[in-house]
Amino acid sequence: MDYLSIILFVISTCVTPGPNNVMLMSSGVNFGTARTMRHVIGINVGFPLMLIAVGLGAGAVFHRYPSLHDVLQVVGAVYMLYLAYRIATAPTVDFNAKSGAPLGVMSAALFQWVNPKAWVMAVGAVLTYASASGSYALDVLVIALLFCVFGSPCSMVWVFFGTFLRRYLAKPRALRAFNVAMSVVLIVSLAPALHGLVAKGRGDAAAHAPARPVAGEVAAALDRPA
Repeated sequence: MDYLSIILFVISTCVTPGPNNVMLMSSGVNFGTARTMRHVIGINVGFPLMLIAVGLGAGAVFHRYPSLHDVLQVVGAVYMLYLAYRIATAPTVDFNAKSGAPLGVMSAALFQWVNPKAWVMAVGAVLTYASASGSYALDVLVIALLFCVFGSPCSMVWVFFGTFLRRYLAKPRALRAFNVAMSVVLIVSLAPALHGLVAKGRGDAAAHAPARPVAGEVAAALDRPA
């Protein structure tokens, strides 16, 4: 196993923008670093566990019942739209107060199962770096551990960035604008998943469309003027 390549893959996928990081930055702005830590823990424990489940069995279940994965994607899209709405309409908070609550450990961990980017990362990591030989299960566990170890600092980058922005968003109007902008970014991050669902739906519709009889095509050709 090429550990350096895996570590670079982990860092590049975990530090780039996505639903998790957008929500972490928003939480950092609204709740600060300390109160956002349980969100960080939920992501960096929940995603490795999801990767292990996908690598050791869940992937086979979804391969056998692809409609189940489609349903999960739809549920995830709806839930992310709900989260975007919650972020956009969140009441402006006093940064020194303890009102409101960031996402908890369990909620953040379960969110990984409906996060489109998490699915791409998990499947991509397993297919690319896990050996097909007898060490496959061990490779999956090692990849999950590397995501936990190197993914956590990447998450903290976004939390610190959000906390840094707090000084510039002390005014309610500025904080409201930031929350609306973050909700829009979260919705935009859904675009690839929604596009995939629409394209798949069109493909299924085309596959089930009644074929035009060959005899009808011949008759139509004969009826055309020369």
